[in-house]
Amino acid sequence: MNVRRRLISATAVTAATALGLGALSACSSDSAATGNTDKFDVVASFYPMAFLAEQIGGDHANVTSLTEPGQEPHDLEISTKQRAQLEEADAALYLKGLQPAVDEAVTQTGIKTKIDAATLTTLEDHGNTEHSHEGEEGHAEEKGHAEEEEHARDPHIWLDPVKYAEVAEGVGKAFEKADPDHAADYKKNTAALVKKLNGLNGDFENGLKNTKTKVFFTNHAAFSYLAERYGLTQEAISGIDPESEPSAARMKELQQEAKADGVTTVFYETLVSDKTAKTLAKDAKLKTDVLDPLEGITDKSRGDDYFQVMEANLKALQAALGAK
Repeated sequence: MNVRRRLISATAVTAATALGLGALSACSSDSAATGNTDKFDVVASFYPMAFLAEQIGGDHANVTSLTEPGQEPHDLEISTKQRAQLEEADAALYLKGLQPAVDEAVTQTGIKTKIDAATLTTLEDHGNTEHSHEGEEGHAEEKGHAEEEEHARDPHIWLDPVKYAEVAEGVGKAFEKADPDHAADYKKNTAALVKKLNGLNGDFENGLKNTKTKVFFTNHAAFSYLAERYGLTQEAISGIDPESEPSAARMKELQQEAKADGVTTVFYETLVSDKTAKTLAKDAKLKTDVLDPLEGITDKSRGDDYFQVMEANLKALQAALGAK
């Protein structure tokens, strides 16, 4: 998945939307997306959305993802075949603002049930890095400025278990409405997922409560929601866009901050180059480790699903921050 982070604009979810998502492993390529199956056929934009669909839809849903494992979501381009899959699916689950090509494709299709996860929780403006968008100051009066402000909203809500649980609840209600015959199961599955996410939140709260430092360095600014939730400070090398190049001044600033705040580790991720992170680590004499933004599961992932990788992220943060 390669999404050049055009940050989320909150557009109304076709609220009466619901998706039945079936186990991702059970989703096959053609039939899953064609709406020809006996199940509720759902097309999800990328892994975090597909995982929700899988968990909530259970046995009643057939789920496919537009973004393949190992593909950086932000630069995803929609093929003719994928557009046809969207047209034939029963529902689409996506996160508006993260993948412009998906937003456009969903808008142009006649699919009845469209669920925009961005409308199911509150998105915030985390554009306070050197890569923040111009025009985010003040309230824009013209449409162009308004759109710019919408794009400034941070889409990485799935890295905050609390916000992800809010999205899960909204998706569950949408499923119930779209496929009322299986509403009871969707409600049950949603409750189980939310309970598990609440438990994950508790693990992070307890695990990061007492640490030597609260500052961590990341390759790009994917972890703002997580940092805010647990009282941490994220300093990103490359801002919101994982492929942008930091200035020499930014690199020097981070070296100085590492000394001042007791930073021990520069985190990088598996789906984008680690070159800049390792350069900073070498210059500042810091360690490196992986903090996974969970945009996809690959052989390099430290776990097989969302929960396993998030637990691995917690352990990495505890080690880097000096958890007591």
